[in-house]
Parts: sequence; C-alpha cells; structure tokens
Amino acid sequence: MAAVVQDVLPPTLDSTSEPPTLFDGTTRLYISYICPFAQRTWIARNYKGLQEKIKLVPIDLQNRPAWYKEKVYSANKVPSLEHNNEIRGESLDLVKYIDSHFEGPSLLPDDPAKKEFAEQLLSYSDTFVGTVFSSFKGDLNADVGAVFDYLETALSKFDDGPFFLGQQFSVVDIAYAPFIERFQPLLLEIKNYDITTGRPKLATWIEEVNKIEAYKQTKRDPEEVLGVLKKKILGH
Repeated sequence: MAAVVQDVLPPTLDSTSEPPTLFDGTTRLYISYICPFAQRTWIARNYKGLQEKIKLVPIDLQNRPAWYKEKVYSANKVPSLEHNNEIRGESLDLVKYIDSHFEGPSLLPDDPAKKEFAEQLLSYSDTFVGTVFSSFKGDLNADVGAVFDYLETALSKFDDGPFFLGQQFSVVDIAYAPFIERFQPLLLEIKNYDITTGRPKLATWIEEVNKIEAYKQTKRDPEEVLGVLKKKILGH
C-alpha cells in the first residue's frame, strides 16, 4: 500500500463561493464530506496515495454553488472527477477510473475468479443500498436480513483474508464500507437491529476495514452523519 499522506481538508464550497479555475490541468475530485457515494472515490484516492495528485473540492449539497451544475457537472451531484479536461461521474465508475488511470496499489486482484466475483458484488451494491433505505421508509418487502446475509455469504467465498476478495482490500470493500458505516448505527438505533449478530465474517470485516488508514481519514463524526441521514430518511 502507498505511504499514507495526511490530508489537510479544504473548506466546503457553497453558493457564495467562487469556482476553482476549471480545466487548468489540475485533477479535482468534487465530493461532499458526508456523502457515502463520494466517500467511495475519496477512499480510492487515499488508498492509492494520490492526495497530492487529485485535489479534493468539497461541495455543500444543501447550498450548492450554481457554477457546479453550470460549469462542472450538469447532473449536479457528487462525486465527479475533473481530469484531462473532462468531467466524469458515478461513484463506482470513478473508483475504477482512478484505479486504472493513476499509479498506486491496485484496487483489483489479478485472479480472474476474484475479478469476476468483484463485478457480481459491485452489481449487487445498488440492491443492497436500495433495500436498506427502503426498509427505513417503511417498505415491508425490504428484507434487510437477506441483504446482510448475502454479504456474510460473500465474505465466506475466499478464505485467504478478511475482505470480500480475500487478502486484498479492493474496490468491493470501498463500494460497501461507506454504507455499512452508516447502516450499522442507524439500524441499531431505529430498529434495534444489530447487523453483526450471527454474522461473524461481517463483524471481522468491519473491524479490519476500520484499520485501513485511507478509509479512516474519510470518516466523519458519526453523530453528524447520523443526523443528516435521519433528516433525509425520517424527516427529522
């Protein structure tokens, strides 16, 4: 793994902020500090040791600067990446792009079987996130237990390490970590549901991911994150 660089986090830009000098050769990753989708790309950047090469530009999602939609990313969401005079979006696409276009430790193993399994798990991540969010909104068909059981089974496939693809921390762990970081305390608080009960592999995975410095640097105050989530999901 690349040497860990301690980031000095830049201030969040809002509707009163001036835009950066766009397309001046600087590679910029537009994120929100509390957005789990953006956090995926932030972790990938950190893990590959690209803190000096990819500049973070945090956006206030509650008070977005007009220039972000007009001049940067017309979808007006985060994350997006400004690189080689182009803007790209979609978190998992960006994680793969960062992995393949920049130096640093690879986020995918060479093993073809593991690569194939990685694609399965990346495809499943939308189902996982959607099911848990639906359960918070009162959808009785949203089987939270089933999606966490799926992850427990997935973590049993390779026995050479604690991560989804075994020994190597990968794009798959990056895809799930920001959401499990949020869902674990929220499910416990709102539904009194402990996602690690009866799921020892998942419990170990959470423990091991929390040792990854590149991920730890992206974690925010849990109370702040939960407050934002509760407001979004429960309206308070």
